[in-house]
Amino acid sequence: MKDAFGAPQSLLVLGGTSEIGLATARRLIARRTRVVWLAGRPSPALTAAADSLRALGADVRTVPFDALDTESHEERLGKIFTEGDVDMVLLAFGVLGDQARDESDPVAAVRVAQTNYTGAVSAGLVCAGALQAQGHGSLVVLSSVAGERARRANFIYGSSKAGLDAFAQGLGDALHGTGVHVMVVRPGFVRSKMTAGLAEAPLATTPEAVAGAIELGLRRRSETVWVPGALRLVMSAVRHVPRPLFRRLPV
Repeated sequence: MKDAFGAPQSLLVLGGTSEIGLATARRLIARRTRVVWLAGRPSPALTAAADSLRALGADVRTVPFDALDTESHEERLGKIFTEGDVDMVLLAFGVLGDQARDESDPVAAVRVAQTNYTGAVSAGLVCAGALQAQGHGSLVVLSSVAGERARRANFIYGSSKAGLDAFAQGLGDALHGTGVHVMVVRPGFVRSKMTAGLAEAPLATTPEAVAGAIELGLRRRSETVWVPGALRLVMSAVRHVPRPLFRRLPV
């Protein structure tokens, strides 16, 4: 169960090496989170991530998880919930892809879509069902402002995030009144390994800032969180730019 500050005592991170996921785990451990599950493909990076959180005093466990292996999700993720309640699930996995390459490589483009959307739908439904069965918990879904309006520069990634965002919003409505809280987080450009080498967009943020916004959103039981908050107004304007003009913008 959560403490008086809204911090979960147990946390499952889907995407166990995610920089945002780990920054969030560190922040919540400082707030009394005691058990952390890191779900990801077995690797030295996953092991190192678990060790880094153990050093903060948490009981950290890893579980093999591949977003693309949807047939294994129910068994592997469901098993976690049989070992005790999970107060919060953070869906933090995703791939950016390479827009220039993926446009001419449909197989690569589909992999982006399957990871970011299909894999998230599968894992999200499995975890939502388990949270509902236990009668409480939060499902936090990392979306992106890229899903607000498809841009020429990254419409493959953006479209996958648009689908994820719509799914998470609908799931939140479906779970309303069940004791399960769904929160959609929409960061802008995040300085991370995934975006290394890319031109930085205005209002860029960090994994630590996103983690802080997630913690605040949990305390407020927010349904949607923008990071930074100013992006809410920016994207509201962007959504209404006429399409001929939008094509000419340097975005």
